[in-house]
Amino acid sequence: MSDREYETALGAASPDRITLLGHDLVEDVMGQVGFGELAFWLATQRRPSPGETRVFEAVLAALADHGYTPTAIVTRLTHLSAPDSVQGAIAAGLLAGGSRFLGVTEDCGRFLHDQLTAPLPTDDAGWDELALRVVTEQRAQMRFVPGLGHHVHKQGDPRTPKLMALAAEEGVTGPHLALFTAIGRVHPQVLGKTLPLNGAGVCGAVLADLGLPLELLRGFALLARTAGLIGQLAEELRHPVANDIFLSVDLHNKPVDPDPYQPPSISEEGR
Repeated sequence: MSDREYETALGAASPDRITLLGHDLVEDVMGQVGFGELAFWLATQRRPSPGETRVFEAVLAALADHGYTPTAIVTRLTHLSAPDSVQGAIAAGLLAGGSRFLGVTEDCGRFLHDQLTAPLPTDDAGWDELALRVVTEQRAQMRFVPGLGHHVHKQGDPRTPKLMALAAEEGVTGPHLALFTAIGRVHPQVLGKTLPLNGAGVCGAVLADLGLPLELLRGFALLARTAGLIGQLAEELRHPVANDIFLSVDLHNKPVDPDPYQPPSISEEGR
């Protein structure tokens, strides 16, 4: 065996004791620390305040489940195909978390962070000015603003005002959420229409304001959705629909003639 030591402030075990984050797991953590608080603590290696924990757990609740999204459907269908692999079904749903579903949380948080430079605005007028510049630049580059718009909640995502209110109540509203809120106010001036600030986006803004690692924001969305996918599987066991979904596609397929792929042409300008 090598004499090298591998340091960690996380979990460490000896024959008669387990430590976690510098505390005795059995005496100080089990039965004393909630899972949401522990997840925050593990990611930052600092114990969150009660207010931070409340807002963080509200984010987890907001992202846990959103109905028959692709993540839920693929989990149910994978379980139908491989009922002996619960881990495979859950993993399939988590792997479906990307730029359209769940990944928006990280995309929005990182996008907002990239727009923030010192000195920060000190009032709504200043935030609106910054937001207007951000949205205008995105429009000029034909890019979407992460967190803006929703395929279902077209008149407003009910999660958004609740999370904003909780953050304000607990005193954890920061620059990311301030900019995101301002984007919600000014974007119609640029886009010519009003779009909702979606729940995944506001979750990203809140998580960034809580000081969580930007590179891991999608991980927190996946943590939340893991609970939702377990719920999807639990319901599938009692009230299965996966086979109906499968048969709906399988029994209604329609043969068509091949549509050969055409490589994009090479323009003169590209030479």
